[in-house]
Amino acid sequence: MKQPRLFGWLIATVLLLAVIGLLYPHQLPVSLYKLSLVTMAGVAGYWLDRSLFPYARPDSFIVKITPDEEACDIDLDGDCKLIPWEVVDGDGFVFAMAMLRRAIIVGCAMMAIGLGA
Repeated sequence: MKQPRLFGWLIATVLLLAVIGLLYPHQLPVSLYKLSLVTMAGVAGYWLDRSLFPYARPDSFIVKITPDEEACDIDLDGDCKLIPWEVVDGDGFVFAMAMLRRAIIVGCAMMAIGLGA
């Protein structure tokens, strides 16, 4: 069975949380508080992007492909993975910029809360 994505990072996080719990148990509520703040900031950043740019959502630049013409995406192992969508012709750069814009807004919101908390 194939491991889920970022499984190694999940294991590292749980181990580090266990170390914090063993060495400094009084810091566990603080860690949970900071994690919840950063998570809420990510959601707030996502909704901020959606409200600021309602007509430039990244999913508006992709189109669903019918099952008989699915595209092939080669993964790191060299296997062909069928994808049911593709970027609209000529909108690849705009699609990439919309995704980058959203990542920057969400990341800045998370960093602002992380630095201020």
